[in-house]
Amino acid sequence: MTAEGMKKEQPENKQHFTAKDYSMFILPSLLGILLFMVPIQTSDGISIPVALMAKQVEGLFYQGLPATMTILLMVVAVLSILALAVKPNWIVSRPFLHRLFVTHPVWVVVRIFGAIFAVMTLWEVGPEWIWSEYTGGLLLYELIPLLFTVFLFAGLFLPLLLNFGLLELCGILLNKVMRPLFTLPGRSSIDCLASWMGDGTIGVLLTNNQYEQGFYTKREAAVIGTTFSVVSITFSIVILAYLELEHLFLQYYFTIVLAGFVAAVICPRIPPLSRKADTYMVENKARINESDFRGLSRFQFGVMKAVQRAKMNQGFGETAKGGVKNVLDMWLGVIPVVMALGTFALIIAENTPVFEYLGMPFVPILNMLQVPEAAEAAQTMVIGFADMFLPAVIGSGIESDFTRFVIACVSVTQLIYMSEVGGLLLASKLPVKFLDLVLIFIIRTLITLPIIVAVAHIIF
Repeated sequence: MTAEGMKKEQPENKQHFTAKDYSMFILPSLLGILLFMVPIQTSDGISIPVALMAKQVEGLFYQGLPATMTILLMVVAVLSILALAVKPNWIVSRPFLHRLFVTHPVWVVVRIFGAIFAVMTLWEVGPEWIWSEYTGGLLLYELIPLLFTVFLFAGLFLPLLLNFGLLELCGILLNKVMRPLFTLPGRSSIDCLASWMGDGTIGVLLTNNQYEQGFYTKREAAVIGTTFSVVSITFSIVILAYLELEHLFLQYYFTIVLAGFVAAVICPRIPPLSRKADTYMVENKARINESDFRGLSRFQFGVMKAVQRAKMNQGFGETAKGGVKNVLDMWLGVIPVVMALGTFALIIAENTPVFEYLGMPFVPILNMLQVPEAAEAAQTMVIGFADMFLPAVIGSGIESDFTRFVIACVSVTQLIYMSEVGGLLLASKLPVKFLDLVLIFIIRTLITLPIIVAVAHIIF
């Protein structure tokens, strides 16, 4: 055969990479998997390296963390007010600072309340029902230090999962299952993986970007944004640690994956998501070629894209810089919202019967499912709509490990919480309304709760 004939037999998009190129994809990805996904046995039970490191640092610096976080919350509030009212050039002209501090006036108010609640709690000034050990004190002295340390290590190491090709490989390998299972195009698996490994907000931003570029229809975008912008490993770890169930990490993670999978299969096929129009925001001819491997196997194509993504990294310095940005993004963007909405919700929960009334319909359901302390657990079934951490905060006083396990799993699989993902969905161009989010939250709770309780009965 001639050289020309041999050349024609080669896949037209086949690329040749060196051993160094492959190592740039393989080594960081394996390290990321080790840090975030490989369970290890400790004296307190099973954990993962990121959670273990966070716990050690929290123990070392616990005494100073409440004061440190109060100062941080005050700085965030002041700079957010400055960005809204004055719009100084040194903030608005820098993309990272702009993203951190230039936000909707409603979120500026939330950040102000977060700082006020923290100051009142640290110095115990004002009404005791704001700063007591069951309201502001619970958040500032127990939850916030845990968030601080988990976000520190998770944020620093997230680039290992996100930036070195692991998502590209997994996304392409999962292409074939997405359409029959979830009625979605294959590329949506990348949105899901980015959310799961990174953060739900990453998934919403990715989905919005793909929708605006014409890769997703209105229905597909709505489904992905509300079904696949899943709670990240990071947040899952925080909830499990807060409910003192770290020794059940493997069982916990299996349960939320199973329940989340079932919800992801059912929700796109029923209203309100099934009624969204299958029309595109804009036309994009590129979408018709997304599955064209041109002579390569699915695995070869996935590896090629993964190595290409890994080669885009500009060295250790840029990766470290991205990690630091992740940390600051979570510290400054998420913690003020948790402090504000968390304190407010706990004040309502401790001093009014609002959540008891809202949770009453779940009492007979939980009793029927034989969940211990059903009355106490019922209000955690609805409070998660305000913020994902609140079910864990309110449920932390429940004695039954069984019930706390159920609360931990449900709070993660409910997915729609207004303090972050819900607010971001409404602020984006994705075709979802507030009523859609309420209905999806309730539907997901009703779908996942029986599955989670069934697994809990097997475990306990």
